[in-house]
Amino acid sequence: MRRFEFPVDRSHAHAVNEVFADLRRLRVMAIAAAVLAAAVTAYLIWLNHPWSYLLAVAFALGAVVALWVALWAPHRSSIDKLYADGELVPAVVSETHPSGVLLLALVDISKPETSDHRYALVTRKVRALPGHDRRAGERVPSVAIRTDRAPRQVGERWQTVSAMPIAWGTRDVAVIDRARAAISEAEWRLLTDNLDLAAKVRDTSAKRLLLDPQQLPGDLGA
Repeated sequence: MRRFEFPVDRSHAHAVNEVFADLRRLRVMAIAAAVLAAAVTAYLIWLNHPWSYLLAVAFALGAVVALWVALWAPHRSSIDKLYADGELVPAVVSETHPSGVLLLALVDISKPETSDHRYALVTRKVRALPGHDRRAGERVPSVAIRTDRAPRQVGERWQTVSAMPIAWGTRDVAVIDRARAAISEAEWRLLTDNLDLAAKVRDTSAKRLLLDPQQLPGDLGA
């Protein structure tokens, strides 16, 4: 796995990294769900009926799970951990809009324990992209964020894969340039040659498009 080390600028990341916005929404939703479930639990206990106690147990468990999500999410998604553990991947601007840009990235979606690698094109809409030009073809070095929606890992491929720009973790343009140079020219060319596939990737239910290993450059197709 190709990793890229650099000092994360936390103040900059908190200001522009959209992962934090997603995390805040997740925490707010989890806290709201926990409060609601706890209130329903108290009401069911107050009713003092045999059936209400059974429902109260179910809602109490729901409150515990929601609270766990609210507390677990910040640790799981700490920006330093995501950048340190993520694989350096290429992404390019495929579309520009008044509200932001659409990134097209090349990511390995196979899990570490699998023997073969499966690469896919994935897209991500972003609003802020400091340190980059907002033009089609702009090279945006990123790290892969891979997660499973299920509590336990199922299958040999990650269920959810996205790209997080290095520019969301640093103001230093030299760091971005160094990350860009660490990615092979063949990988960048593969993305720029397939910019027209971004719309197709965006319209798929899984938000990714598997690539034929024989069409991949260099060691990626091995």
